[in-house]
Amino acid sequence: MNKELWRLDAAALIEGIRSREFSAREVVTACLERLDAVNSTINAITEVRPEEALAAADAADRAVADGNAPGSLHGVPVTIKGNVDLAGWATVNGCAALKDNIAPETSPCVQNWLDAGAIVIGRTNTPEFSVRWETNNELFGPTHNPWDLERTPGGSSGGAAASLAVGITPLAHGTDLGGSLRHPAQACGLASIRPGRGRVPDYNPTDPAEPGIGFQIMNVNGPMARRVGDVRLGLEAMAAESWRDPWWVPAPLREEAHPKQAVAVVVDPAGGGIATQVKSGVEQAGRLLSAAGYEVAEAEPPGIAEAVDIWLNVCIGELISGLEPAVRDICGPAMRRAFEHYRAALPNASAAAYADAFARRRGVLRDWLGFFNGYPLIVAPVGTEAPLRCDEDIASPERTLEVIHSFRMTVAVNALGLPSAVVPVGISEGMPQVVQIIGPPFQEMRCLAAAEAIEAQVERLTPIDPRPGG
Repeated sequence: MNKELWRLDAAALIEGIRSREFSAREVVTACLERLDAVNSTINAITEVRPEEALAAADAADRAVADGNAPGSLHGVPVTIKGNVDLAGWATVNGCAALKDNIAPETSPCVQNWLDAGAIVIGRTNTPEFSVRWETNNELFGPTHNPWDLERTPGGSSGGAAASLAVGITPLAHGTDLGGSLRHPAQACGLASIRPGRGRVPDYNPTDPAEPGIGFQIMNVNGPMARRVGDVRLGLEAMAAESWRDPWWVPAPLREEAHPKQAVAVVVDPAGGGIATQVKSGVEQAGRLLSAAGYEVAEAEPPGIAEAVDIWLNVCIGELISGLEPAVRDICGPAMRRAFEHYRAALPNASAAAYADAFARRRGVLRDWLGFFNGYPLIVAPVGTEAPLRCDEDIASPERTLEVIHSFRMTVAVNALGLPSAVVPVGISEGMPQVVQIIGPPFQEMRCLAAAEAIEAQVERLTPIDPRPGG
């Protein structure tokens, strides 16, 4: 058996399993062995069921032998973030009090992957309630960034990102309310996409109540991977229809031609400052797209600061009003401190401010849509700081606010419900560099096409072995 199967991309694994070059059992076994070799160092996977994964692999191999048409992810090992339901598994969401919260059925986005033939290897770590730019909790402990074990792998899909970076699986599920698919991709040097609102069905059977309207609009499920092509495969499968999400939209998942493939490069969003390590990556992305034939210019969409304010009033406002009592009752001191800092970041939270933010949202989105008429794509940083040290996001109320504003171009995308792909562009100061590529509503494929144009000119960054902190 090829012991290096864990290094292969999902696309290569699918082809190899279909052609019977190797079996799904061999692939799953290789991924489980890689998990055993590295997970104790990075603490990315919180629950594994080897017997179930191997049984699913055997079923996948029988389907190929019988000549049955395999699904688009047939035999591909994947991980599922610990905040989304998978029938028979606990949806812990980083909370010790939820360790016995067994899901009665599977969330539609995960079911879509299972229907496409994906094989679940395990669950990935999250912060409590998945609402920090860090992945740490009292039940499972911290997940470490494999590039530098003293840094965070990002939040809240940090477990998913760290596991991808070391090669445990080629494809992982994540969610994104304030950058949780994109920040971990930046920290770990990966590709991902935050689908636009309505693209991927979202519903969690274990949720005690329907989430707030801001959460419904701003939170999405999406795929993460080491290569853009695998992100595309993951998105295509995950976006299948489900009646359980009334927000799901039957929009074709394809790139619509645009007469002018102009790209706006935003080097320092709203003039808020940017680290050299990040800035040089954004500038490099602009050069790479120019070399690929795109018309590149430095330009900035209007109202970035207002979009951030909208996100703060809606998203942080809902977290404070909806989650703070539970945080006080069942979460550890780190999450309680995070919420104290969130409250400090939004000192004038009120129903009137919340309603006003929703009213202003339409005007800002209208202005961005007008900007897309001239620039069909926007290239920008994810976070304007280099990957953070562990617990840096809650070092002080002032630091928490600084961290939020370092992600100003990222949370603006959430506030407006837009799609955004992430792609690595290089390494600087020992850490990966990535950019996000933002597009108009339902133009995920346009974003991914530009990401692939960059990826084609960049050396592969992952998988890697975990590295000591520096």
